[in-house]
Amino acid sequence: MIKSNIFFKLFFSFLFTLISSSSFSQNVEFEKDFFKEKKEELKVAKNNIEEGDVYYLQGSVYYKQAIDFYLKANNFNPNNALLNFKIGQCYLYSNDRIKSIPFLEKAYLLNSLIDLDIRYYLGLAYHIDMQWDKSIKEFNAYLLLIKQKDHPEMYADVLKHLEECAYGKILVQSPVRVFVDNVGPEINTPYSDYGAVISADESVMVFTSRRPGSTGGKIDPGINENFEDIYISTKKNGKWTPAINMGLPINTDDHDANSGLSADGQKFLIYIGKNNGDLYESELKGEVWSKPEEMNKNINSANFHESSACYSPNGKLVYFVTDNPDLGGLGGRDIYVSAKDDKGKWGKPINLGVKVNSKYDEEGIYIHPDGRTLYFSSQGHQTMGGYDIFKTIYDDKLKTWSEPVNMGYPVNTTGDDVFFVVSANGRHGYYSSFNSTGFGRNDIYMITFLGTEKPVVLNNEDNLLASVVAPVKETVIAPVVTIKEAQLTILKGIITDALTQKPLEATIEIIDNKTNELVATFLSNSSSGKYLVSLPAGRNYGIAVKKDNYLFHSENFDIPITAAFQEVKKDVELKNIAVGSKIVLKNIFFDVSKATLRPESTSELQRLQKLLIDVPTLKIEISGHTDSDGTAEYNQTLSNNRAKAVVDYLIKAGISSDRLVSKGYGKDQPIATNDTVEGRQLNRRTEFKILSK
Repeated sequence: MIKSNIFFKLFFSFLFTLISSSSFSQNVEFEKDFFKEKKEELKVAKNNIEEGDVYYLQGSVYYKQAIDFYLKANNFNPNNALLNFKIGQCYLYSNDRIKSIPFLEKAYLLNSLIDLDIRYYLGLAYHIDMQWDKSIKEFNAYLLLIKQKDHPEMYADVLKHLEECAYGKILVQSPVRVFVDNVGPEINTPYSDYGAVISADESVMVFTSRRPGSTGGKIDPGINENFEDIYISTKKNGKWTPAINMGLPINTDDHDANSGLSADGQKFLIYIGKNNGDLYESELKGEVWSKPEEMNKNINSANFHESSACYSPNGKLVYFVTDNPDLGGLGGRDIYVSAKDDKGKWGKPINLGVKVNSKYDEEGIYIHPDGRTLYFSSQGHQTMGGYDIFKTIYDDKLKTWSEPVNMGYPVNTTGDDVFFVVSANGRHGYYSSFNSTGFGRNDIYMITFLGTEKPVVLNNEDNLLASVVAPVKETVIAPVVTIKEAQLTILKGIITDALTQKPLEATIEIIDNKTNELVATFLSNSSSGKYLVSLPAGRNYGIAVKKDNYLFHSENFDIPITAAFQEVKKDVELKNIAVGSKIVLKNIFFDVSKATLRPESTSELQRLQKLLIDVPTLKIEISGHTDSDGTAEYNQTLSNNRAKAVVDYLIKAGISSDRLVSKGYGKDQPIATNDTVEGRQLNRRTEFKILSK
């Protein structure tokens, strides 16, 4: 009897569950038969559906505007398969893509045949939410519903998603050690903000936004969003200032998007929507940006889309993205490089090749200030969804790019992760990504790289106890290892008139002393006098600061290939060409304890020669100086001979001997202490002084 009662209880419990499930799964149409007592509410709900359909039928870019109308109708009748399906679709193209999941799931539960593509949309939604196994299940089920020969593009798309899910599972199991932080409301808005670029010292950020108030005040009908404009922010006391619209002439009544900023923040690559989208250049003159000038036909094409670009650190190369098939690309959008010729014109572009470019689209390129590390986004290679960010390094000896490396999770997500840039020291990255917790559809995020974690170590006491058989009672985590810093030097400062302290616009030449090659030429800002140059490790650099009617100033940076990142601040005061003015020739080099000029001195000697040619009345003294090591007689002789070696070079180069005086001062005129290695190095120098002009 007891067993019989239990049987009936279980049977009725099962029957109740079955009935409840059936009633829950019943598809309810928006018809009078289902809502006999709610005719007015039904009428309002159907009107809301009609309002939503106005946007829905215009295509996916308008889906998000249909959501509110559909949700009102859904509140009245939450059990309609078609409405749930439409809401799920709309959310997939909104800022809240993950919200599509419960609506698509319910639509399928109410009527699994509501739409042939519902399994595809469920696969997309689960993919976005990183529910890998569910996504794989839905995509595989969808493949059984369609035939490859009838739907080749869709079939290939699903196979690509399956690959992304499989690789995504791998990436999330070994996340990279980073902090990913929204840069905040000073930069981001409820609208799309993206494409941030920064100066090498991370003091300036320029980015693109689709917020209201664009210069042209237009709406893009293709995506139903505001036209793009360019905004700028500067960092003060470690925080970004509220971004401001850069205004005319940078922003026009068309689409205006930033693309690349030079390392010193003085030159700017801009995308303007005219002519299917072309690239332009602008330069900061004092405090005003020049009117953007269109790049030449080697870069821009009449009928295709040049979407993004960046400068190499020395400004002699430009990397850019285009879908121009006439260039022989490997996919939809490929990355190319163009070199500037002696006349300042951009040359024929070269495709970066199969290692970098895939059969899919590449986008958002950025070359690091080290001049050899390229970051870019790609839909190809191995991604976990949408565009992922990759890194490749150029080998100067082999003249090839390395195999691109995925930057890993959580830097990369299942959405489009694009426009990635890195600070010169390699500690911070900035990029655009979609996150449901952000301010808008796309926000700008800062990545802080933490590097690899050291293994757990035991403290000494625990080791001793463990050796005696006692259990280890405590573990100690070693300090976090910071990411390997970039191997380059950032040199920056302000150039002024030595007498008036007025900022000067001066020419800064970077010379490879070993090869006598002019590496790069820059200008300091005419309004602020500020300059910034990037010096990748592995060269002996001679740096000359020049301006008409001033004596040139020279610096030397011999940076070994193993050198770590450093940021050096060097203010320069240029002296007028006046009697008594003197400068140290920091790129004159002699063999040890000899007066033999080394080849690395050539560029400095040529600058001195040019000064004497440009000012033909100038008479100068070349002086040699030593440190205090050695006898006074030895130092006097060495300094005399070294000064004479410079004078002999100039005479041989065509400068009249009656304009030149050589003199050695030995150790008698130190400019630093002789008690340190650094001080003695400063005292060993060659100078020139103006005797008359």
